Amino acid sequence: MRLTRPMLVPAAAAAVLALSGCGSGGDGEAAVPETATGSLEHLAAEARCDPDLQTDADTIRQALCGKGDGKYVLVTFATDRGQREWINTAKDYGGHYLVGRKWVAVGHQDVVAALRGRLGGTLEEGARHGGGSHPAEPRRPRWARRLSPDGDARGAGDGVTSPAPSAPTRWTTGSPPRC
Repeated sequence: MRLTRPMLVPAAAAAVLALSGCGSGGDGEAAVPETATGSLEHLAAEARCDPDLQTDADTIRQALCGKGDGKYVLVTFATDRGQREWINTAKDYGGHYLVGRKWVAVGHQDVVAALRGRLGGTLEEGARHGGGSHPAEPRRPRWARRLSPDGDARGAGDGVTSPAPSAPTRWTTGSPPRC
């Protein structure tokens, strides 16, 4: 077969694009590998992590990976449905998720983005909760009990007054008080 000029131009253009890396993502991002699959231990090895197993159940396995600012949680699931239900619930709390088939990595945005270079997957983001400032103390359910520094319950409708605002406060949650 003889190459003619009309056939040579598209062939040369394709070769230039292939050699320059164009077409692998198009927008300047590093190439993302095919999404990893396997057990928690296999995924941890791919991510170069020594997993600290936290949960080992039939339907879910969860481990902590990394140290300091590079810490993330790696979770594997028995079913796709269980994974999607977990993600949908977790996203209500915000956060950044790297999602693969029956696994999720949760961590800071730059940590999961870097992890994507090893495990592949899709980046997902949880709900954002306002942009304003947060109160000094986190918001608690009305039925949560305040504990004074010595551990006494206060302000739970038991007739005991709450400590002064300057006193340190701890919270405990239990069942809501009966009306």
